[in-house]
Amino acid sequence: MRMATTLSVLVLGAGGIGHALVTGLDTGIDRVDPFKDMKNRPQGGHGMNVLVVGTDGRDSLTRQQRKAYRLGGAPCRCTDTVMLVHISEDRERASVVSLPRDSYAEMPAHVDTNTGKRHEAHPVKLNAAYAEGGPGLTVRTVENMTGIKIDHYLEVDFTSFMKTVDAVGGVEICTVRPMKDKYTGLDLTAGPHRLNGGQALQYVRSRHVDGAADIGRMQRQQRFLAALIDRVTSSGVLLNPVRFREVSTTMLGSVRVDQGFGTEELLGLAKAMRGFNPASSEFVSVPLGDVSFPVKGIGSTVKWDAPKAQKLFQVLREDRPLAPAGAKAEAKDRPRGTVVDVAPKTIRVQVYNGTRTDGLGRKVDDALRATGFDTTRAPRTGEGPEVRRTLVEYDPRWDRSAKSLAAALPGAELRPVKGRGRTLRVVAGLDYKSVTPVRPEARPTGAFEAVTGDRVVCS
Repeated sequence: MRMATTLSVLVLGAGGIGHALVTGLDTGIDRVDPFKDMKNRPQGGHGMNVLVVGTDGRDSLTRQQRKAYRLGGAPCRCTDTVMLVHISEDRERASVVSLPRDSYAEMPAHVDTNTGKRHEAHPVKLNAAYAEGGPGLTVRTVENMTGIKIDHYLEVDFTSFMKTVDAVGGVEICTVRPMKDKYTGLDLTAGPHRLNGGQALQYVRSRHVDGAADIGRMQRQQRFLAALIDRVTSSGVLLNPVRFREVSTTMLGSVRVDQGFGTEELLGLAKAMRGFNPASSEFVSVPLGDVSFPVKGIGSTVKWDAPKAQKLFQVLREDRPLAPAGAKAEAKDRPRGTVVDVAPKTIRVQVYNGTRTDGLGRKVDDALRATGFDTTRAPRTGEGPEVRRTLVEYDPRWDRSAKSLAAALPGAELRPVKGRGRTLRVVAGLDYKSVTPVRPEARPTGAFEAVTGDRVVCS
């Protein structure tokens, strides 16, 4: 999840603000050598591969912050999140692959950095590699699992993540349904939200908001990263030298990177990525075979779908995009609008004119159809006195559809009516002004179910 910090540094550098602004920033970065004495590594391919890990470090957080954002307890000294980021050779694309922290892994023979005891190769959960052997063993384990040669290593903790989000002025995310997690304290209503650093951490850490657990959490982390990239590239930070240095310094304050990734490398990469934006990024989770694979002495692990996973990593080695051809064009042509839970084209709507204004029913029907709703195209005249507030009547069995329809009619009253059936009724009132465009939540596409960043950010 803290991969957002790292990739945003690359995006920030893309502004090409000048060597003087970036030179010296790396003096505050904690260095690590994860490639020391490594042998028999995979053959390098095209482009750059960065292993990004997020730890649960929280030492510099205040007591109030830990209480407010449910960060109590001792850190596990393990990787909370693991992402493989492939930056294409032409620097026009970043492919982000999420690796579940509970992935079944065969850890190579190694010496435990904590006890000094030598261990033979043995099965573990992926996040245990960091606990037993730090960055070096984490890199070795991921390379063995993926066949991808890691070029650079970046590590970020809770503190850096929170400070980064605050430094850019918060990040906007959109959710199609309420999200509440008693473990992290996350409590969001459906709709758009501007999250500060602490709230953002709750959002990317939550795994109890639906039945998808870690898989759902990884998807939210990817959506958040796309939103952060959108925020950084559209907020003017890249064009303001003072803000650029302020944000960059904040981002790099708690990051650990390999010794070979310094200022010159950052500047070279940044210069080549000047046109980077959410559409330049694509996100995918490694294909899974068994999400509850039992291992004696370890417990339930996540087993990858080996054939599909190897195909995915082969595509990365060959420096090819993961999203299907035409995905960017499709996203570009896709209508903008508020993201809703149910696709408008699946929602049947009968419009009534609840006022004495001639033609209002037709106007509302046309506007709803224009944004994708399946209207009857035969608006009717309401009975009784004029209706002041626009009304949406619906059968309780179609409550999700009703909420999606109400998103297109801000301020409308929702009224459940048993036995109404699948056709929702809209009674246009005197308060009607216009229909707000809506669109369904983006779905992953292609062989690897990849999604580009511009398809998941708020409109």
